[in-house]
Amino acid sequence: MSTVGKVVKITNARIVRDGKIVTGENLYVKDGKFIDGKSFFWDDQALPDLVLDAENAIVSPGYVDIQLNGAVGVDFTADRETLAEGLEKVSKAILKWGCTAYCPTIVSSHPNVYAESMHLLAPRQGSVEHGAEILGAHLEGPFISPLKFGAHDVETLRTSPNGLSDFESCYNFKRGEKKNIAMITVAPEMEGIMDSIPDLVNEGIVVSIGHSSSTTAQAEESIEKGATLVTHMFNAMQQFHHRDPGIIGVLGSGKKRPHYGIICDGIHCHPNSVKIAYDSHPTGVVLVTDAMSAAGLPPGQYYLGDMAVDKSEDRVEDRVYIQGTDILAGSVITMDECVKNFRKFTGCSIVEAIEAATLHPAEALNITHKKGTFNAGADADFLFLDDDLNVQRVFVAGKAVDA
Repeated sequence: MSTVGKVVKITNARIVRDGKIVTGENLYVKDGKFIDGKSFFWDDQALPDLVLDAENAIVSPGYVDIQLNGAVGVDFTADRETLAEGLEKVSKAILKWGCTAYCPTIVSSHPNVYAESMHLLAPRQGSVEHGAEILGAHLEGPFISPLKFGAHDVETLRTSPNGLSDFESCYNFKRGEKKNIAMITVAPEMEGIMDSIPDLVNEGIVVSIGHSSSTTAQAEESIEKGATLVTHMFNAMQQFHHRDPGIIGVLGSGKKRPHYGIICDGIHCHPNSVKIAYDSHPTGVVLVTDAMSAAGLPPGQYYLGDMAVDKSEDRVEDRVYIQGTDILAGSVITMDECVKNFRKFTGCSIVEAIEAATLHPAEALNITHKKGTFNAGADADFLFLDDDLNVQRVFVAGKAVDA
């Protein structure tokens, strides 16, 4: 049944709104957006065309993943010849895990990779037909530290002695023009990076710091210059030291504190580390999967960029390593599991766990006008959850995925 032009009322719901679970209220959707129910009912003196009974489910905004390298056999960096099909496949697959919007993530690469791929990573509205919304690319590198390259190809790494021009030539964009880049990860201590941050921000790019050996002072300086995120806190950065805790030190900063991504799989970060971060800065946590092509698939050989990785029965099934090494190569966790783990690891409330995958990533990308809330005008991407945070139903642009 078409709902074009019709108003749908969602009732009998426990709504996650304004930091709490609200009962006795309704949500209203029209043409894929949330609308102001009070204005509709009182000002327009109108009644809804359809009523959707949530059957006392927890109703949450759709989850937002700002760091997803791939899934279900697709690698966004390596699969350039079939990237359009791969994006469609992943966009549809991640809906069942509650993820209704995401940033396809490209790991450190040579300039030709961006030249071939960036035009396909344009923001795209989510739909039942085509899957989760694409928010633009997360370019993780190659302006990162060779001391903290993790599972990235060290041969691709670069600095920016010429400032923004080096980013333009690498990522194949022109200043002042519309770009398909939502965010980038950089190491602020590398040559030219720190001074480039204000220019990148002026281009509408969210700057995150990570894969970096920077000191706390350098991290704080980068934040003063406009960086607003930390990429996968604790991973691929200087380890905590009491005299200089590195990037981790921004959790305790008395200055601006950024949002920070965290991989909540219990592998990349010990549960106690997750709790330390949460206790330090609870409103900054952004759950990310950092999932790669093996997510949602059985053990086997897969790829992260051009690197072969193993998801093998000979090891722990939910760990993925660069082939022949003990280096972790992304995760295979899904966003719904991240949310459940986060609550388990920290003891936080249901609302806080949900906001770490909805409101906080939307804040980090400056898109709360359309994602992460039920505010009037926001996209009607939402989930029905049970009390254990299992995904029961998924809706994209107001339409049920299981209809």
